[in-house]
Amino acid sequence: MLACDLGGSSFRAALVDADGRILHLHTTPLPTPAEQNGISEADPGVWWQVFIETVSRLAAAPAFAGVAAIAISAFTRTQILLDHTGQPLRPAILWRDTRAADDLPALLARLPDHPETAEINAFHPLARLFWLSRAEPHSLARAACVVEPKDVLNLALTGRVVIDRISGARLIAAQPLFAAAGLNPGLVPPAVAPTDSIGPVRPGLPGALAGLVGLPVLAMATDTWASVLGLGALRPGLAYNLSGTTEVLGLIHSAPAHAPGLITIAWGEGLFQIGGPSQTGADSLAWLSRLIGHDVADLAELLARPRDAQPVLFLPYLQGERVPYWDPSLRGAFLGLNRRHGPADLAHAVLEGVACLNRIVLEAAERAAGVTAREIRFGGGGAASAAWCQTKADLLNRPVVVADSAEPGLTGAAIVAFTRLSRFADLAAAQAAMARERARFHPRPAQVAAGDALFTRFRAAEAALAPISRSLAECATVPA
Repeated sequence: MLACDLGGSSFRAALVDADGRILHLHTTPLPTPAEQNGISEADPGVWWQVFIETVSRLAAAPAFAGVAAIAISAFTRTQILLDHTGQPLRPAILWRDTRAADDLPALLARLPDHPETAEINAFHPLARLFWLSRAEPHSLARAACVVEPKDVLNLALTGRVVIDRISGARLIAAQPLFAAAGLNPGLVPPAVAPTDSIGPVRPGLPGALAGLVGLPVLAMATDTWASVLGLGALRPGLAYNLSGTTEVLGLIHSAPAHAPGLITIAWGEGLFQIGGPSQTGADSLAWLSRLIGHDVADLAELLARPRDAQPVLFLPYLQGERVPYWDPSLRGAFLGLNRRHGPADLAHAVLEGVACLNRIVLEAAERAAGVTAREIRFGGGGAASAAWCQTKADLLNRPVVVADSAEPGLTGAAIVAFTRLSRFADLAAAQAAMARERARFHPRPAQVAAGDALFTRFRAAEAALAPISRSLAECATVPA
């Protein structure tokens, strides 16, 4: 299978066999998004050009001739307006964009009582479309539909505009509210299951894509959903944690359950995810590395240094926060610094601060579902660090399991494709065959007790500093 993952900083494509082995992999960096003053945007046209380039490089591998289907996952919480010819009308509004915050009160005042109304915040697609109706009415007036990033690539491959029910869950749920918001409900395209084939690769495409004409293209879904499959975690009673540029954590349950600030989505196979994406993750370590002039590649060496007896607390809200607060005005902080503290103490504090946020989400999901997660399947760049795996096991007091695949998103995409082509009876059977365990980290009793005390202080620090964070965030909007 040709399995692809459009991420926030790179595009990865691989040839994956039915044993879950990645035969060939190519990664292409993406341009840094335009980000300032709440703006976070990217050019969707770049994604298609990078897709062509990456697939052309894979085409040199002999296994490319055996490709049977194409499956593309991508980051989500991003909106792309397309015109009636399928061309983007403006840059994509990325997941970090917070410009809708100021117009949120006006939107909420117009909306009727509806289950989705309580879910609407500055990151919600309805809020962003409402903001566009005020800030760029000319763009919205020309729009035929709004889609997610991987839908742009699927459209270019097949000529068909569709969304999937997982990536588009919030957009679909909000469609009954469009008229009240002064928006056209027809902006929501047809929705399909992520395992559906949306059509064959059309003729006339450039480069190596010409050799893929007629092959089925799977609708797919978010990179999170694909990675959960690749970790073997799409099973009831398991939790997952993905650590990349941002973190995503959720509990898989056999029935819907709801908790304030968490996202509940039907994920197929009769299963529901309860949790969602944060605004921070391994990127916090990259930020710290730049701050202290230490290469993030040397993380293991840094974390092996002795720590001061007094811990440092880190609030990881460097860019506001999504789950569970949905508050773009939250800010980060180091607390408890003394003169003995050095880079190792700060690095440990970052790991622990992110893990504390994970714990807030996990405990809320477990309370809502009435179950306790048996284990946490951990993937993404953070899973390569044994120190981070152990920190999460200790602070969350759950076994942390790392998959054998270094690219669970690509493995997950291949799982969907092989299942669609009837190599496996269902996604559960495909996970059992293709998603294997590499390492397991168990909570250590002494560190669990210390983690409980740290978590209590973390929650107190959040409550105390949130008003100050919001006040400081407001200062940033005042012209110099």
